[in-house]
Amino acid sequence: MKKIFALLVFILFILTSFVPRSTTEIRNDFKKYYDQYKVEGSFVLYDQNNNKFIIYNNKQFKESFSPASTFKICNSLIGLETGVIKDENFVIAWDSVVRQNINWNKDHDLKTAYKNSTVWYYRELARRVGGEKMKYWLDKCKYGNADTSGGLDLFWLKGGLKITPEQQIQFLRKLHDNKLPFSQRSMDIVKKIMIAKDTLGYVIRSKTGLDDRKDRLVGWYVGYIEKDNNVYYFSNCIQSNDINNNNIPAARKAISIQILNELKITNEK
Repeated sequence: MKKIFALLVFILFILTSFVPRSTTEIRNDFKKYYDQYKVEGSFVLYDQNNNKFIIYNNKQFKESFSPASTFKICNSLIGLETGVIKDENFVIAWDSVVRQNINWNKDHDLKTAYKNSTVWYYRELARRVGGEKMKYWLDKCKYGNADTSGGLDLFWLKGGLKITPEQQIQFLRKLHDNKLPFSQRSMDIVKKIMIAKDTLGYVIRSKTGLDDRKDRLVGWYVGYIEKDNNVYYFSNCIQSNDINNNNIPAARKAISIQILNELKITNEK
């Protein structure tokens, strides 16, 4: 009996240990989309049902960059999980400081702060969470390099926090599959505020980001698309050494849509 039990345990171990290897398709032809905006960059798409990556500029797949406002996905989860933010309707009053983005110059709740990428709201959220809890949750959910150096309310913008395109995809997959160490309620709320488009054909959940340091501009557009009982995860990271390149804000999303349209995943204008 013991031998039979041991054999069954061994067979179960073999079966559960087998993970099909993903395939990768390199698309060097996507360079044309980056050239038109005079930027460098990389694009990653993961097709869940086919366990397949489609990658442009594979050398950046594991290269680290500041997440900038794409961190708002994780920051929202942490705010909700710690109780700092009660729900998507939780309002933080505007501090009356007039900023260049006129959409920021008013009170915001979590929904509108996410939609408008309102930096002051998320900086205040981080301050209310506190350094110890923030670091705890970054470590627990394994977000990027989990480095909070550079200031509690700036580490994802000007500080030490870095993330790779590969890690962006991994984090989004765990969020979609409810495998992050947050409550189902927190994840459901964040998934809801992430919706950028909901059509009859597909749903896009996404976030942009922009790191505008003195020596280089870095733009992100990350997210996932639910379509035809499949999920397509994407990460677009663009860079320019020309700090006066005004194409970055538009290009991060536009390039993504052009590629997704070519792959016939979306039909965006």
